[in-house]
Amino acid sequence: MKRLLLFFFGHLFFTCAIAQQTPTVPPRSRAVQVPQNIHLKDIMLRDACILPDERTGTYYMTGPGRGASVVQYTSKDLLNWYGPQTIFKTPEKIWGDTIINSIWAPELQEYKGKYYLFVTFSTNHLMPEQWLNWRPRVVRASQILVGDTPSGPFKPFGDKGITPKGMMSLDATLYVEDGKPHVVYAHEWVQISNGTIETIPLKDDLSDTIGMPKLLFRANSAPWVEQANAEERCYVTDAPYFYQSKSGKLFMIWSSFTSGGYSVGTAISSSGKLAGPWTHDPKALYTKDGGHGMLFKTFKENKLMMILHSPNGPQAQPHLFEMEDTGNTLVVVKEFR
Repeated sequence: MKRLLLFFFGHLFFTCAIAQQTPTVPPRSRAVQVPQNIHLKDIMLRDACILPDERTGTYYMTGPGRGASVVQYTSKDLLNWYGPQTIFKTPEKIWGDTIINSIWAPELQEYKGKYYLFVTFSTNHLMPEQWLNWRPRVVRASQILVGDTPSGPFKPFGDKGITPKGMMSLDATLYVEDGKPHVVYAHEWVQISNGTIETIPLKDDLSDTIGMPKLLFRANSAPWVEQANAEERCYVTDAPYFYQSKSGKLFMIWSSFTSGGYSVGTAISSSGKLAGPWTHDPKALYTKDGGHGMLFKTFKENKLMMILHSPNGPQAQPHLFEMEDTGNTLVVVKEFR
């Protein structure tokens, strides 16, 4: 979601997060384009997501590619990968005359036998409401694509975002509660100054939403979150992702900013339900200029893992961490190498 040392350096022109004091916004679409066997430490990719696919015994790592595309790497051991291969390229006129110039945060999910890409489409198309002396508010929304395999082909359900019209939103994810799917996303600080995490129920085939958005929390409700910069006085929300604790509590990792730069924290629903109420671990989970995390478990050892990108700049790379679920919160054990 981002960041004023050449703000236009990333998220292509407009972004959803900015770093403490001298925020930078690196390109979300940086990725090597020649498919090859490559070690994890040599991959350049931001907003990375890993889906462990039980059917194939393969880890699928997706991220934004050059232009408005999604690339994918595959692995059997999380260290040695093959890729990137382009699995989706945005068709022309997908949103009519509104031109998509980039894709952010492509997240691959399996649901009821099909595979879904939750992507954020970003544009330079100005919204009607603009503020003086503020960043341009542009059309930006998350959309869901569907395919029969983890590598596609993927098709959109329609010609609009899944998130509410007129809302600058990004980083949508899927959460299924009591058999019912929900989309959870960040409402961007560029539009509202204090970013939020919100949710809407989905139809069972994920083709559209049902009902109205519900606010889960605002960025500045977390003790670990700091203003992105003194001049704009904004608070960032990015990249919600869920994990059901062994204690029955529901954890959500999400990203914002601290004095260390881009960071990840943990929100906690003691009820174990999406509705909350949500509280926050006062200590951030990761504060070393890295974020946009997601969680998964390994095939053999069933280890809980987190992937995030760091540094939050043009040299962003995916990093993996072994995690511990204490029952009360999440803890980083060590980096996976």
